[in-house]
Amino acid sequence: MPLLAPESIESARLSLRIVQRSDLPALLVVNGDPQVTRFLPYPTWSTLADGEAWFERMHGIQAGGAALQFVVIERQKGEPVGTCLLFRYDEGSRRAELGYVLGRAYWGRGYMLEALHALLTHAFESMGLRRVEAEVNPANVPSTRLLERIGFVQEGVLRQRWVDAGQPYDVCAYGLLRHEYRSER
Repeated sequence: MPLLAPESIESARLSLRIVQRSDLPALLVVNGDPQVTRFLPYPTWSTLADGEAWFERMHGIQAGGAALQFVVIERQKGEPVGTCLLFRYDEGSRRAELGYVLGRAYWGRGYMLEALHALLTHAFESMGLRRVEAEVNPANVPSTRLLERIGFVQEGVLRQRWVDAGQPYDVCAYGLLRHEYRSER
């Protein structure tokens, strides 16, 4: 059974829903910032056409049931502030990988911590996931701290896993099991 998208996932300040084409102008602000995309596995968006290409790629992956791409909406203003996704879903082992990005204007305010708690609670309780994984460039210290604060455990280093601008780099592999998450909350 593929991953099924909820109508929305709510938290105190945020709403998560499946990304829509109409979100792209706001997401261009997020993904068009080189400081935000520094550690992401895709290039900084230069134009709305970059966002369109990303949207089409995400839409295709979602259609196959192996991913859910959410936009993170700041409820008070009603505007997108970032995205998070579950992808590389493996039904047999009930696991998926986690990805996320947050606009620089919202850094340091606990927004992504709140968004990921809402998403993970839904993933473990409603979607029936058993395990969630994440890969992070070790130089991305804020992201590693965020994962560890949620309860993810670093399980190893994948040497020269990815290539950026022709340079290979390592990533830290993190995992979170459903029973660990429940004990961390």
